[in-house]
Order: sequence, then C-alpha cells, then structure tokens
Amino acid sequence: MPSPARVAVAGVGNNVSALAQGIRYYADLGAQGVPEHAFPGVRRPRIGGLAVHDVDLVAAYDVQPEKVGRDLADAIFQAPNNYPRLDVEVPRGVVVEPGIATEEEAREGIGRITESLRASAAEVFLYSLPTGMQWAASAYAEAALAAGAAFVNCTPETVGRDQEMLGRYVSAGAPLLGDDLASHFGTSILHRAILALFAERGITLESSYQLNLGGNEDFRNLRERGSSKRESKLNALAQEGVPLDKVDVVPSAGYVPLLHDNKVAYVNVEGVGWAATPVSLDLKLRVQDSSNAAGVIIDLVRIAAAARRTGDKGFITAAAALLKSPPGGHSVYTGQEIFASFHALARTGTA
Repeated sequence: MPSPARVAVAGVGNNVSALAQGIRYYADLGAQGVPEHAFPGVRRPRIGGLAVHDVDLVAAYDVQPEKVGRDLADAIFQAPNNYPRLDVEVPRGVVVEPGIATEEEAREGIGRITESLRASAAEVFLYSLPTGMQWAASAYAEAALAAGAAFVNCTPETVGRDQEMLGRYVSAGAPLLGDDLASHFGTSILHRAILALFAERGITLESSYQLNLGGNEDFRNLRERGSSKRESKLNALAQEGVPLDKVDVVPSAGYVPLLHDNKVAYVNVEGVGWAATPVSLDLKLRVQDSSNAAGVIIDLVRIAAAARRTGDKGFITAAAALLKSPPGGHSVYTGQEIFASFHALARTGTA
C-alpha cells in the first residue's frame, strides 16, 4: 500500500475544517471494519492506491491572528469558521504558520513558504483562500513550484489555466490542478445537467438563472469579490447547444448568517417546446457548503499526489470533471480520456 499523501494547505477555513474532520471520520469508519466501498458520500474509494483517509495534513498557513500559532486541530474551529464539529478527533501536531498577508510582502513570503513546504516534505499544496486575491494565488503557486510540490487551486483565480504558469509546472515535472472546484453536488453541476437536458430534448432555451445564498465567509466575501466566481461558474455551464448569453449567474445573491455553512440555491430555466409552448422549471438545492467542497478536494489532492509519484506533470486530465474552469474548458476533455487518466494513476496502486 502506498504511504499517505502529504498535503499542505493555504487557508484554514471551512473547507479545510470539513476536509480534516472528514479524513478522520473515514479513518474511524475503516477502523470499525466498514468496507471502503460502503463509505457514504464517496465515489472513488481509492485513487492511485490512496484511500480517502490516506491523506496527512503536514503544514498549514493563514493570516488570521485567531488561527496562527494554534494547532490545526484547534484552528479549524476558530471564528469565522462555522462548519459543524463532527464526532471525531482530528490528529494534532501541525501548528498553523503565518501566511502571506499582503501583496507587498509576497516576494519575501514566497521564499518563507517555500522553505516551510520543503521542511514539511509536502507533496501537494492545496490553495483554499477567499476568492478575489489573484496575487495570493499566484504567490502560493510560485512557492509550491519552487518546493517541487503539486498545486491544487480551489478558487476561481487564474492559475491552472494560465498557460505560462502551466508550462513552468510541466518543465519542473510537477502537477498543477485548477481552477475552481466543481462542488460534490453543487448548483453548477445541477444547472449544467438541466441545460444539457433541455438541449438534448430539443427545448429551445429562452432564459435561465441561478441564485446562491449562504452564511459562511465565502458568501460574505463574494458579495464584493464575485466577478471571478461568476466567470468560473459560467465556464462550468458552457457546453454545446447552450447559448450562455441567455444564462445569468449570481454567485452570492445574499449573505445570510443564520444559514451558517449551509448553501441554498435557486435555479430557473425557461424554454419553449413544440409549437412554441412554454416549458418552465424551478428548483431549490440545499447543501452543507464545505462538505460539498471537501468531497471534491479529497479526489483532487489524491490525483495530484498520485500523479506526482508517477511522474505525470502539468494538468492531469482526471481532474477535469472536478473543476469549473479546467485549462481549455470542459469541451477539451472527453469522458473516455478522463477515465483513461484515472486508470493511468493506478500505476501507484489499485484505483
């Protein structure tokens, strides 16, 4: 069996809380004798031989005083985090280090983070900071590149689809996976499927929109920094037969603190069928927002770790369906190619 993937994280928010607690949750299930194929909420029990609990968090970076200097097991519960506490004990031993606080200190910060990543022997660097900080995403990607770690970008900032950056990762022999998570079962996945069904069944699209509301820091931040998220969500909906000029997306239609880490989304699709008669669809989706993220992050970090171990570099096709904005857009990748890429990762173990 392969050794656990060694993962560092930038941003100790709800997504990392859900990830850290979830890893332990599944480890406990395995210790209780529950077979991996029966784990709830898991589609791929193993990727490159790595189970969902075969991930060790070995370094963490943040800029909030309430989190820096604390053990990661405690920092994930500090405000403004509001992901619920699960009935698990997150392993201790990783102290949250100061991240890169401002664009002005990025140059010095890159060197400091690079040395820390090397000291931790991190194989994968997970970037999960708030949306709207392109300078930070680029800086942390530079640090990962210098340290020889794979990089996974959870945000809509342009990293994985930056051809210059992607080329440098290829030259360095490291994987670069981005950009922006396509959540486990999120609004974009649902909206995309509905639009595809309209096109497949010959219903002419008249208009469509999605509205997203939530009560975590991401939704508060998106009220002011939602432009890159909107673009990424539209990227996720782009497909043959769907005129995007008739589709609108509001990433944060409202920050509702009482929702805590829950997201509520509304999707409307209007079209016409035979003899121009109307077809109208309205849906409501409610999910635990950060569980929705962690359920995809766990696959992305395992893909990145397995690819690094097999010597694969740059963008790994297996990640395409797990992202809203993969390099070149979704139309570049076929289902057969994605399946083949997952199969290739099995060279490190049993997929």
